[in-house]
Amino acid sequence: MKAYIFPGQGAQFPGMGKDLYEQSEQARELFEQANTILGFRITDVMFNGTEDDLKQTNVTQPAIFLHSVILAKVLGSDFAPDMVAGHSLGEFSALVAAGALSFEDGLRLVSARANAMQKACEIQPGAMAAILALDDFTVEDICQRLTDVVVPANYNCPGQLVISGTEAGVDAACIKMTEAGAKRALKLNVGGAFHSPLMEAARVELEAAILNTEFKEPVCPVYQNIDAKPYKDVEHIKHNLIAQLTGPVRWTQTVEHMLADGATSFTEVGPGKVLQGLVKKVNREVATASAVIE
Repeated sequence: MKAYIFPGQGAQFPGMGKDLYEQSEQARELFEQANTILGFRITDVMFNGTEDDLKQTNVTQPAIFLHSVILAKVLGSDFAPDMVAGHSLGEFSALVAAGALSFEDGLRLVSARANAMQKACEIQPGAMAAILALDDFTVEDICQRLTDVVVPANYNCPGQLVISGTEAGVDAACIKMTEAGAKRALKLNVGGAFHSPLMEAARVELEAAILNTEFKEPVCPVYQNIDAKPYKDVEHIKHNLIAQLTGPVRWTQTVEHMLADGATSFTEVGPGKVLQGLVKKVNREVATASAVIE
């Protein structure tokens, strides 16, 4: 069974998508359509911008989404998923690739999500940190014991968890995690506390946009971040997508569930190879690859 996985924020790189644009008429049309929908030429930033240009949230999220979704569309009949999943932002790419959302609606939602998250960061600044080589239970327990807001945000792979919350909460947690035996507790260069209660303002804003968007039943199960389980029912998919902004990304559990349900290969669709590395940390034997157009 073929699993297709879609990356999230952090996978971007200068020049991303340029090869697609140059090789495929279909890709060019979709990129130009995206420029019109967004109201600025995101292709100029993707193809010619610097790393700093690509780091702006209103650029990063649509750029990664476009790279992933347009690649999936250009693959045509070669894209034949038995199951899909995406990491955080990548969940939107997965939903479009699996036919639950149209290209246009998916892009509009991703743009709305990026802007809502940016505003939430300005209203309520926060921080995130990667905790390496500490078990999930210990991380969860330390977060619960602290008075400042700090929660597990990304369960990336066994022994790699990202926490999220207020600056004070994350700083205090990093000290406690190191004392508890973490190999590293590394603050991340991000603008806010993603996948934490501090994103509530963004969740409310995105909820309105999601509820006003038409969803269809996907062609295969979509394993969603909030509980790592497969869904095809439209109402469940919407509910889980809304909950995703303030809830954790359960990527480790997602990969485990996909493997248990029969996944024999994982193909990463979009920029970078981060997710392939995380899959290998869960199961070293399983086949992984990047999607490429012939």
